[in-house]
Amino acid sequence: MKNFYTLFIFCFVTFSMQAQAIYKTIDSYKLEGERELKIQLPRNYDPEEKRTYPVIIVFDGDYLFEPVAGNIDYQSYWEDIPDCIVVGIKQGKTREDDFFYDDESFFPAHDGASFYEFMAAELIPYIEDNYNASPFRIIVGHDLSANFVNYYLFKDVPLFRAFIALSPDFAPEMKNRLYQRLSIVQRETFYYLATADSDVKALRKSIIEGDSIIKTVQNEKLHYKFDDFEDANHYSLVGRGIPKALNQIFGRYKPINNIEYNNNVLTYEGSPFDYLIKKYDDIEYFYGFEKELIENDIRAIAAACEKRDDLESLEKLAKLIKKKFPDSMLSAYYLGMYYEKEGNLKRALQRYKSGLLLEPSQFIDKDIMLEKMYDLQEKMKE
Repeated sequence: MKNFYTLFIFCFVTFSMQAQAIYKTIDSYKLEGERELKIQLPRNYDPEEKRTYPVIIVFDGDYLFEPVAGNIDYQSYWEDIPDCIVVGIKQGKTREDDFFYDDESFFPAHDGASFYEFMAAELIPYIEDNYNASPFRIIVGHDLSANFVNYYLFKDVPLFRAFIALSPDFAPEMKNRLYQRLSIVQRETFYYLATADSDVKALRKSIIEGDSIIKTVQNEKLHYKFDDFEDANHYSLVGRGIPKALNQIFGRYKPINNIEYNNNVLTYEGSPFDYLIKKYDDIEYFYGFEKELIENDIRAIAAACEKRDDLESLEKLAKLIKKKFPDSMLSAYYLGMYYEKEGNLKRALQRYKSGLLLEPSQFIDKDIMLEKMYDLQEKMKE
């Protein structure tokens, strides 16, 4: 089992070099002592910026932090998910005490109750005071800690919007209590549950039973996903469950792909530009933080403008790009494209030429700008 984790973590070592963990110690009144944290900030994190980031709290941070942080760093690099602040809580010596629950009520008691209160009273305020944290929070647990994450659903206003329970060791009554609570959540809530064919037998049986209960919940605010992995065990399912959970949670955030382009963008009743604005407004409303405009989505909307012969939408897109990326070749390229489609070839050529002095983007560089200029000059000779 340890060999798997060694290999899994090694896969992310090279990629996470630029997003290494910061080790912090928090002095806790609730826990009557210090607690060690591992914190990973986004690449190029700037505390002076107004931008805020989702927070992911990882229980069992001694071993679970690296798989979560590695996935976040990798997927956010490709803009599939947002940059996030990842916080792992080290619990190697206190695990059973931290996750203790009463034998009669099956709710946190004694040290478990103290740890439960530590989260809202001390840890979350500490993160918000020291980092640019958004109110969108995710909590991740495995085994005992995956059971404990559920207790945060029972607050009047849950601390978290997304729950990742990897092979949970459910407390008695937890499955029915989850059904009751998930049936009445009043804001968009994500719940991910996973087991595997070679999971611990008792846990697997309980988790499958839990899935059969939770999937009957009738609540439009609940976004539920269950995975039963083949050829995986209690430990290896972690490496497969984390990316699946993140994909489910950040499904709306993802860049426009071919399916969305064909099924949604091209068929949208409004203009392609209107679709773009609505997509980004929905992301901000849904997750509580603003998504920066990305080049993938610009390319998709520009293609839709061309496909639908919508010059007005293309002009609005070009002006938005100029506002967002004034120093990038993107602004010159798309303004040039607009003037070229409009038939104003002289002005289009001027825009393409001006782009040579700007910074290249992910897809637009000096060679592409020169190619557009040469093609345009040929057209103007005809």
